[in-house]
Amino acid sequence: MANVVVVGSQWGDEGKGKIVDWLSERADVVVRFQGGHNAGHTLVIDDVTYKLSLLPSGVVRPEKLSIIGNGVVVDPWALIEEIDRLQAQGVRISPDNLRVADNAALILPLHGRVDRARESARGGKAIGTTGRGIGPAYEDKVGRRAVRLCDLADFDLLAERVDALLVHHNALLRGLGEQEMERDSLIAELQEIAPKILPFAARVWATLDAARRQGRRILFEGAQGAMLDVDHGTYPYVTSSNTVGGQAAAGSGTGPHAIDMVLGITKAYTTRVGAGPFPTELDDEIGRRLGEKGREFGTVTGRQRRCGWFDAVLVRQTIKTGGIDGIALTKLDVLDGLEELKVCVGYDIEGARYDHLPSQSRLQDRARPVYETFEGWQESTQGARSWADLPATAVKYIRRIEELIEAPVTLLSTSPSREDTIVMRDPYAG
Repeated sequence: MANVVVVGSQWGDEGKGKIVDWLSERADVVVRFQGGHNAGHTLVIDDVTYKLSLLPSGVVRPEKLSIIGNGVVVDPWALIEEIDRLQAQGVRISPDNLRVADNAALILPLHGRVDRARESARGGKAIGTTGRGIGPAYEDKVGRRAVRLCDLADFDLLAERVDALLVHHNALLRGLGEQEMERDSLIAELQEIAPKILPFAARVWATLDAARRQGRRILFEGAQGAMLDVDHGTYPYVTSSNTVGGQAAAGSGTGPHAIDMVLGITKAYTTRVGAGPFPTELDDEIGRRLGEKGREFGTVTGRQRRCGWFDAVLVRQTIKTGGIDGIALTKLDVLDGLEELKVCVGYDIEGARYDHLPSQSRLQDRARPVYETFEGWQESTQGARSWADLPATAVKYIRRIEELIEAPVTLLSTSPSREDTIVMRDPYAG
């Protein structure tokens, strides 16, 4: 039984929700392994729309086991609110089908306050975070001062953890001209939420080991995209975790031997939310058309996404850094009706040609795309379910993308509906 990792190969928002839902129908276990409630997936099942942030996509299917791994930073209030919201939609969620790593670090109210205050202090140089405290929570985890889920079971230890945390964060808040966080009220909030979330706490590394030994299919669900990876992305305009496929093992407590395939979800054009370099961005009528037709608004933030042509240089780079075996190409139908299409095949930076995006921020900012131009197609690809249903020019576009990114198109998505998916290679075949 093949175990599959799903990651975004661009800057996130590539349509992972649909692909993960399509794959989760045949998986036994679905695992979130990084990020927090700053990422969003939208699922449409039997005409019902589910919006997820922290919960794995498998949670909407009662026969699946959903796991939030140790690599995720968990806002317990946001998690309980999301559980309540989905239960109101008729989704059954209990410790029988949802487990949260007991060693996961928690996002506390002070993290959001620090996050927003720092973004405000940056002014025009703001990174563009969601302000939900994900970055400060990861900083505390690495700084070895985090409150973890298991700490909620020991109130004496919890108080010690909070005291140590406030020494650091209240100094930051004072320096930023913000009101300090009050110790007793924070402890009281944690004690109140503890009995609601602790029933979901588990040794998920042991659960996954047992599932693997039993031959159960495990689907590892990534958030954001590889170009937002804290190491391999457009630093500092990145998220605070590793978003590449390799993080699936460390972020869930299983070994790399458990991973059989890494599938990179890839949009047929490029989008980005927030600040940071974007070489193929289109600030024109075509860019606006892509945004409108593709409904490019963030699931979590509602922010409008920046749009541009497909960047084969970036995707090829994320395929190398993320160990991606094949891609699922999404939103091909958004390109229907365009007279011509362009694909970035290199960069011109200060007169020099680059076949990759350099690490230096200054060079990233000055990258100018070198394009190949393709004939567009006027026929509709929306809803196509076989290769034969596609226009010849669309097939030519896809085949050239495969050549440029040096990886095959494994799946092709032609609408938000999960049924409108063309399978070139079954990811579960390993």
